[in-house]
Parts: sequence; C-alpha cells; structure tokens
Amino acid sequence: MADLRSNFAGIKSPNPFWLASAPPTDKEYNVVRAFKAGWGGVVWKTLGEEGPPVVNVNGPRYGAIHGADRRLLGLNNIELITDRPLEINLQEIKKVKREWPDRAMVISLMVPCKEEPWKKILKQVEDTDCDGVELNFGCPHGMSERGMGAAVGQVPEYIEMVARWCKQHSRLPVIVKLTPNITDVRHPARAAFRGGADAVSLINTINSITHVDLDSFSPMPSIDGKGSHGGYCGPAVKPIALSMVSEIARDKETKGKPISAIGGITTWRDAAEFISMSAGTVQVCTAAMTYGFKIVEEMKSGLERWMDQKSYATIEDFRGRAVPNVTDWQYLNLNYIAKAKIDQDACIKCGRCYAACEDTSHQAISNMKDGKRHFEVMDDECVACNLCVEVCPVQNCITMVQQTSGVDARTGKKISKDYANWTQHPNNPMSVKAAE
Repeated sequence: MADLRSNFAGIKSPNPFWLASAPPTDKEYNVVRAFKAGWGGVVWKTLGEEGPPVVNVNGPRYGAIHGADRRLLGLNNIELITDRPLEINLQEIKKVKREWPDRAMVISLMVPCKEEPWKKILKQVEDTDCDGVELNFGCPHGMSERGMGAAVGQVPEYIEMVARWCKQHSRLPVIVKLTPNITDVRHPARAAFRGGADAVSLINTINSITHVDLDSFSPMPSIDGKGSHGGYCGPAVKPIALSMVSEIARDKETKGKPISAIGGITTWRDAAEFISMSAGTVQVCTAAMTYGFKIVEEMKSGLERWMDQKSYATIEDFRGRAVPNVTDWQYLNLNYIAKAKIDQDACIKCGRCYAACEDTSHQAISNMKDGKRHFEVMDDECVACNLCVEVCPVQNCITMVQQTSGVDARTGKKISKDYANWTQHPNNPMSVKAAE
C-alpha cells in the first residue's frame, strides 16, 4: 500500500490532504469532524487581531456557477475572516491540537501591515502548539479594502517585509498564501522566500462577480439590492491554479521550494496533478463544502490505488515529475504531427464535431458518405487543433493519433518528425538557423 505521509516544510501529516482556511475550518466542531473523516491537516480559518469584532453580512454570502446538470463549477464568496473572538479560537486550536497530535494544524493570520500587530499575534498563536502559520495575503474582498489580504499580496516589498517580521518573531514555519489577482505570480513568490518564508501556498480566490439578477439588476449574492465583488473558487479555477503553481515550480529563484497547492481540487486525480507539479500538500475547500468531509476517503483511496499501479511508494516518488515538461511556447516542437481520428463504432452521429470544425475551425471534417450521415476527418485539411475532441460528447470517440510524417495544412509543405535536430531546426524560433 502506498505511503501518503507528508513532511511539508517541517510540518508532518498522515496524508497531503489539508482543508484550506475557510468556513469548514472555522471552529473546533468542524475541524474535529474533518479529522475523524481522515483529513491530514487543516489551515484554521483566518484570525485577526484583538479589537472591534469583524462583522460579516447576514444575507447570502455565496454566488455560484453551475453546469447543465447543476454540478457546482465555481463558487463566489463575500465572507470575511473569522468573526469569532480571537481568544475562543486560540483555546479551541490548542484543545484540538492536543487531542489530534498527528494532524497538521496551521493557523491562517491577517493583521494590519505593521510589525507590532504581527509580533503580538504570533506570540499568541505559538502558545497553542500549532505546527505553523499561513500569512493570508490573498483575500480579494472586504479585508483588501482595509489594506490587508490581497492589498499586501499585490506588493512584493510588503510580502518580503512581513515574512521577515514573522520569521524574526516566531519559531514556527511560515507559509505565505499568494493572491492570483496579479500579473506575474513569480514576483510575490520570490519576495516571500527572500523574506525567509518556509513555503508558499496558492492560489487564493479570484476577484469575481458570478452573475447579475436581471430583475433587480443586482450582482449576486445580493444584500438589500446591492452586490460586491467576491472571491471565486472551485473546479473552474483549477487550470489557473495549476499554471501558477507550475510557474513557481520552474522559476530559477523558487524552484525546489515547498508549495502547498490550492484551487479546484476535487478528486484524487486533481491532487496527483498538483503533486506532480511539485506541490507537497494540497488544500481543499469547495469540494468539502459541496460533498462533505468524507470526500477525503475517495481522494486518499484513489491516490493510493494509482500510486500502487504506478509503483510509487511515497508521494516524493512522483512529486515534481511534470515540472520539466512545462516549457515556453517557443520551445515546442513544431514538427510534431498528430491528426484527429473518429471511431465510427463509437460515433453517435450527433454532428457536433462537424459543426465546430466547419463553422469555427478548419473545415477538416466531412459529414456525408454514400448519401448517408457520416463524419470523417480529412487528414490533408486537419491542423490537429483537437477542437473536435473537446466538443465530442462521447469520451474517446475522437482521438489524436501521432503521425510520422504529413502535410502542413497551412503551407501545403511536407513535414516529418525530427526530434534529434530540433534545437537547430529552422522551424524552432530559438534555433541558430532561424536566427540566420
């Protein structure tokens, strides 16, 4: 049986599945239920400094995007950090950690961008015997307007400064949670590690308004006729998160540094993909809010089965394996040839592939044969865009088949596979011959 144990920046847990800082980790009751269900760790919902209590809205807090089958694709929230007293949270954290010593207990923190508040709250959380802290520099709504959250995460100099304070005033591992609401995520990641952070986590939620009520013309969720931008999460953001994780994993300044991945992780396969992109742990929120805490059972068993099939004893055996295969577009092999093939036995004659290709692509699919409805790819016209594969409702009915040679549909010139000389090939924009 595969060993799922994780040692992330010195924080140990029985498996890499952690609950992200969010409503599911807001109190002892929830966290205990999560640990009983089998989660390896939690990041306690973000704590703030002592003082006037945080006040959340009393109306709807969520907006959603659903698929045709009502499956939740994306969730928008306008909830703030914890509105429970700091003292109560700290008491519960200490109690839960004492009762569940083998689980990872990380505390998310957000206080004003001044050294003294950070110094004070770090001392308070250390007394809980937690395993680490996560600095919330990602929240895009409510708190960012107060100069915290994403307002800090969008300024690399602030990230570096606060991370340095936290390492100076605490013995705990420091994880910096990054915002995706930025042009290049590598800059805040570099700043976090320059400041001494032990790890980064990403992505936090994406600035969003999910939809508008066309009767009241209020953005949803609507609070007394008004709406606000919130933070978007769920399966829809996974591609964005995976890309940003890959950028940090292959950046020269941050390569090899610990990353905790967050963003749309719903299945064991999602987790495996992020781990292959160098993540040491994966944090889950929307999936737990959609299906309940026991979804972790499927995640763990699925990952174990796949690892056993691949003969991976631990997650370290495949962690980061995908990173060398991420490259810039200019280095892609333009001599690689593939053509779409339609399995006629599986085809249901719906015509989606034909409509998509004929109207919006390269007119490479015929729709009639011997006077009957029949869909077939014309190799000479196919440019291997694979749009037909993606719109086909039957899985594996249309596949991309690698060719050893063929004709470039754009130029009419014959091309062949040539990996050995690719670095010198004129089709490679970075080659010497291309430069000449």
